[in-house]
Amino acid sequence: MNTQERKEVFVGIDISKKDLDIAIRSTGEVLQVSNDEEGIAQLVKKMQQISPTLIVVEATGGFETAVASALGVAGMPLAIVNPRQARDFAKSLGRLAKTDRIDASMLAHFGEATRPEPRKLPDEQTVLLQALLVRRRQLIKMLIAEKNRLGMTHETQQARVLDHIEWLETELEDLDEALYEQLQQSPIWCEKEQLLRSVPGVGPVTVMTMLAELPELGQINRKKIAALVGVAPFNCDSGKRHGKRAIWGGRAVVRNALYMATLSATRHNNIIRVHYLHLLDKGKPKKVALVACMRKLLTILNAMMRTMKPWHPTLAAPNVLIPA
Repeated sequence: MNTQERKEVFVGIDISKKDLDIAIRSTGEVLQVSNDEEGIAQLVKKMQQISPTLIVVEATGGFETAVASALGVAGMPLAIVNPRQARDFAKSLGRLAKTDRIDASMLAHFGEATRPEPRKLPDEQTVLLQALLVRRRQLIKMLIAEKNRLGMTHETQQARVLDHIEWLETELEDLDEALYEQLQQSPIWCEKEQLLRSVPGVGPVTVMTMLAELPELGQINRKKIAALVGVAPFNCDSGKRHGKRAIWGGRAVVRNALYMATLSATRHNNIIRVHYLHLLDKGKPKKVALVACMRKLLTILNAMMRTMKPWHPTLAAPNVLIPA
């Protein structure tokens, strides 16, 4: 057993736009390579030499993509973690200083202590779908901003703002067409898309977001999927104090799409609507009731993807009323 433990190697990589700081916990070695094709090749070669048990990197808004892809192709066990989790772990150890080398070392330590599960990297089609969805969210933000500032714009400049709004709306329409075309290129996605769209209240954007950002849908149980998305309530108790349970963390992009789908479902999906009204009748605040309905809808979608059976009200009816 001790021999096996000594063979375990945990690696942390702090990623910046320019450099990659690499910490190997078993030997205490820390090295730096450039975040470009040559540096990433050096990193992969080093990892192949030491055969790590787990490599941990933070999600950095895109800077980690090339590194993760190269390590994934090389067959390396890679976990991409939330930066907040890694930072909270460092604070819990009293490590308040923050440099790239320290961050890399703490990521390696975090990997050894918590053993995050390596995630399977998305295929090329999924990466493209994710990129299209990111751009769609950017366009929507710009469109909302321009419409909000139109009323405060001097009349001599309103025509320019209106032209930009028209251009953004055209771009959004073109992007939606590209999203649909991308979805149609995969027979498996088409089948899943038809399955999820059979649920009243679930629209095309929600479906695309689920397929691109939540590949675990249908692969894990309802409690794990709720925690993964961030709609699972966590206790806040200490001694005799019993605080209110609250949701925490999760994948915000998926949660936002699920929120919009649930709003629609409370009007057009009788199962979700009955559950929502039942919770309101019990005196639950609207936000609490809505989150419970989000969790209910996600549970239904997860079960449908697991069984590959389309929506039918009688399948969900026995479990309509679940605790908020």
